[in-house]
Amino acid sequence: MKKVLKVLKRLFWGFIVFILLVSVSVFGYHRYQLGKESETMDSKGTFVEFHNKKLNVYNEGDGENIFVFMSGSGIAAPVYEMKGLYSKFSKKNKIAIVERAGYGYSEVFDDNRDIDMILEQTRNALIQSGNKPPYILVPHSLSGIEAIYWAQKYPNEVKAIIALDIGLPKEYVTYKMGFLDSLTIRGMNFLTKMGFQRLAPSTTYNPEVIKQTFLTEHEKEMYKAISYKQFFNDDMAQELLRSYENGKKSVNLPTPKETPILFLSAYTDQNKTSKYTKKKNENYEELADQLLIADVIKIKGKHSIYLYAPEEIYKLAIDFINGKVE
Repeated sequence: MKKVLKVLKRLFWGFIVFILLVSVSVFGYHRYQLGKESETMDSKGTFVEFHNKKLNVYNEGDGENIFVFMSGSGIAAPVYEMKGLYSKFSKKNKIAIVERAGYGYSEVFDDNRDIDMILEQTRNALIQSGNKPPYILVPHSLSGIEAIYWAQKYPNEVKAIIALDIGLPKEYVTYKMGFLDSLTIRGMNFLTKMGFQRLAPSTTYNPEVIKQTFLTEHEKEMYKAISYKQFFNDDMAQELLRSYENGKKSVNLPTPKETPILFLSAYTDQNKTSKYTKKKNENYEELADQLLIADVIKIKGKHSIYLYAPEEIYKLAIDFINGKVE
């Protein structure tokens, strides 16, 4: 029995040493790659300051309407990932992308990611970069909380919302994150600090972006480099961990009845009849019924719908603005 315990003890400590060696190696390689990638990384946008931290704002095109594209959670390089969609709008309109703290070329702020703070950073960044309201917001996923909260607090600044498969504030409150989910987020955050995301590229950046033709080869390399640097950092993790509190702030305010919203709901052949998809569409319809101007339209494609149906989204958005908002 003593021999068995002795062997098990050696195996245990051998495993611990192995894990430590792997971790140190991965961390060292990650730091080396970050330094190497930073030498070739160029900026794309304009930096504005907010409490001695820098936010990146990318502007393109010209026109009367300003479409503000707002990325979902974990989209590490919004300026590159959403290019296939916003480049269609920028041909006849002005577009702006505020890369939130911890995203793209923006710095990590290490703040608590309270929705009021996020919104003030976005509003200030737009003004400083020469974009005056009103805006047409184009949020995706988690940024649906910010977009709707924006319309609730500053209705005169929001001309309309083109909602790309957004999460509604009500949903983040109803389906509050559990302990295991929060533990997973914290664990992912720790692993990315160590650099383990480099061992799983397909989970760090969206392979579908690399398949697309809207990015040059150089832009694809920048997209990958930023993703390795920013993926699941402290700001991204905190955004998710605070989704309940942030959603609750919106739920406690009156519905923005006078803000026109076009809900574009993504579906695939595999999930179109799922309980999740049906409930999501029911929630969209329920909110749309409370608004003076609103439509709910289903679009075939995965959650990152801007990658799968950019032309359709552009046409629906312009028709909605010209036909029902203007």
